[in-house]
Amino acid sequence: MAIRIVRLGSARLANEGLRIGTVRRPPRGVLKAEYAARNFYDVWLPTLAPTPALVKMALSAAGAQPWQRFVKQYRREMAGTDQRAVLHTLAGLSLHADFSVGCYCADESRCHRSVLRQLLIEHGAQVI
Repeated sequence: MAIRIVRLGSARLANEGLRIGTVRRPPRGVLKAEYAARNFYDVWLPTLAPTPALVKMALSAAGAQPWQRFVKQYRREMAGTDQRAVLHTLAGLSLHADFSVGCYCADESRCHRSVLRQLLIEHGAQVI
């Protein structure tokens, strides 16, 4: 059992399980009833998404230093009580079920999901 880190909207993998969207906003121009069928997500969990201000920072971050500032601030956001509880819950669930978490970004290395991957591992999750 494990968590997969995925790009929302991409084709689902075999045994991927429930797909959780860790994004601040639902996909634009897509009916809510079509989110799962169009491979976005089955369940929306914005608690693990960066705040709008931090998303704006990430989108404008060019170079290593601005990206490191984003990572530091996102980690600070995820240190909140609610976020820690969700990370701990997902880590525990990963030991018993297959599911995935994701975001829309094309490049995981410049997306909050790369940091989320590390946070989940730090909380004891099984991550593929």
